[in-house]
Amino acid sequence: MHPHIEDYALIGDQQTAALVSADGSVDWLCLPRFDSAACFTKLLGDEDNGHWRIAPEGAERCTRRAYRRDTLVLDTEWETEDGAVRVTDLMPQRDRAPDLVRIVEGLSGEVTVRSVLRLRFDHGSIVPWVRRSDGHRVAVAGPDSAWLRSEPEVHSWGQDFGTHAEFTVAAGEKVAFVLTWHPSHEPRPPLIDPYMSLEHSVEDWREWAARCRYDGPHRDAVVRSLITLKALTYQPTGGIVAAPTTSLPEEPGGVRNWDYRFCWLRDSTLTLGALLSAGYLEEAEAWRDWLLRAVAGNPADLQIMYGVAGERRLPEYELPWLSGFAGSAPVRIGNDAVNQLQLDVYGEVMDSLSLARLAGMRPRPQMWELQCALMEFLATAWREPDEGLWEVRGGRRQFVHSKVMTWVALDRAVRTLEDRPELGGGDLDGWRALRDEVHREVCEKGYDPVRNTFTQYYGSRELDASLLLVPRVGFLPPDDPRVVGTVDAIGAELARDGLVRRYSTEGDPVDGLPGGEGTFLVCSFWYADALHATGRTKEARELFERLVGLANDVGLLAEEYDPVAGHQLGNFPQAFSHVGLVNTALALFGGEEAG
Repeated sequence: MHPHIEDYALIGDQQTAALVSADGSVDWLCLPRFDSAACFTKLLGDEDNGHWRIAPEGAERCTRRAYRRDTLVLDTEWETEDGAVRVTDLMPQRDRAPDLVRIVEGLSGEVTVRSVLRLRFDHGSIVPWVRRSDGHRVAVAGPDSAWLRSEPEVHSWGQDFGTHAEFTVAAGEKVAFVLTWHPSHEPRPPLIDPYMSLEHSVEDWREWAARCRYDGPHRDAVVRSLITLKALTYQPTGGIVAAPTTSLPEEPGGVRNWDYRFCWLRDSTLTLGALLSAGYLEEAEAWRDWLLRAVAGNPADLQIMYGVAGERRLPEYELPWLSGFAGSAPVRIGNDAVNQLQLDVYGEVMDSLSLARLAGMRPRPQMWELQCALMEFLATAWREPDEGLWEVRGGRRQFVHSKVMTWVALDRAVRTLEDRPELGGGDLDGWRALRDEVHREVCEKGYDPVRNTFTQYYGSRELDASLLLVPRVGFLPPDDPRVVGTVDAIGAELARDGLVRRYSTEGDPVDGLPGGEGTFLVCSFWYADALHATGRTKEARELFERLVGLANDVGLLAEEYDPVAGHQLGNFPQAFSHVGLVNTALALFGGEEAG
């Protein structure tokens, strides 16, 4: 039976990440980066597409599992008739090469343990040539090479195009496995000590987590979310991927399967706010600097997303040899939405840089000149229809959220120059006038006075969860009747027990795609924020409690949730969902201690 999305836990080294299932199998790992080809791809196929399972002989799902407190080190335990055993999984921060460390420890009795490793490079399509060398198993195929060793060495053999091992552990005994990847044309990297790596990883993560300034209710969930954001950060550049996975379905068996292993500009403001409010200035600065490098260039060429190092070309194609998660095909690599026009990102970039300036981050050369160039482009481009923040594939529209974020861009430019006139440049009077014009147009064309709600796009009767951000970005105050009416309408039409869909997918959906999707977790957090802002704090806190309860047993959230089936949906874990959790906790409970 195929696992559910919530059956997985995350480990990583801040350059890539692996998903470990509750039965002890590593089913997803891309090497050497988040966006590289996977060498374990069972997540999107079957065992022959690559995985690495370590578990007691004959055992299935584990008895229990948990992260060590305030770390990304995962402990998975089984209790069997013969005794108990623990497998500890981690990816130490790398010096040169990525390492996957798996330590087996006997807890009681004497347990027979089996390891089955099937490496399949290039997204599960290439079986490597495996040989022995100095006590290692060495797998090579094209540009990829991986070395497997154990301490102490255990008996292993090749079978069914995999490497098998079987051994026993008694209470207190340990066997450590280390899998190390490197380019096949380079010599083997220096060996790491798995036990020292474990010790240092625990120390480093706990030291980092201790910097969190939030001390309100559900602190453990907030810290887990912040650790997840840190794990999804590509440390060399500061970019944060939306998720470490591709093609986990928004509907089981459906076609809404997208690659999220890239960095989206629209995540920037909310992510910066979460990091700054929780006390992580260094990470916020790294994200801001990635943003500045990524968007540098002609403002007309601004993209909605980039690769982890700022790459622009992210071509989308399908992998026909993979059946998809629970049969949800196609499996896609790359993302064609990179070529869409989404005007809201100009507002998100301007808002992010304004927030960074207000937070006292060290300014960067040419930052203001870049912002002025963005505004010059937006001054004429804002009237164009676009694909909007949900990256619809059903044609461009005059999306209300895009126009609201155009207003945000102008507003932040005006405020910056009013506060810092010495910056010079820019057209302050022109920006003010245009800001007022955009505001008037949105209120006239994007608002339905009969239903007392803003709409998805000009002339539409449809709603959109992004309208919940209208008070948050300052377009209108929370007590404005149009805001209250919009929140009420979304609650009535898009929410189910507080869980909010992005928009309606019935009939002829704006996204141009067949099938449906689950409720969006970040939209549900936005709904809680809007309830709080409009004076319904008790409801907001009750909803927040429910949303926190949707996390899996190790505190992770996917992109969506199916309230009927009771399962998570979409790519996992999703950075935006965890950003939503942090920001809502800070809004509801942060107070002075959250800064």
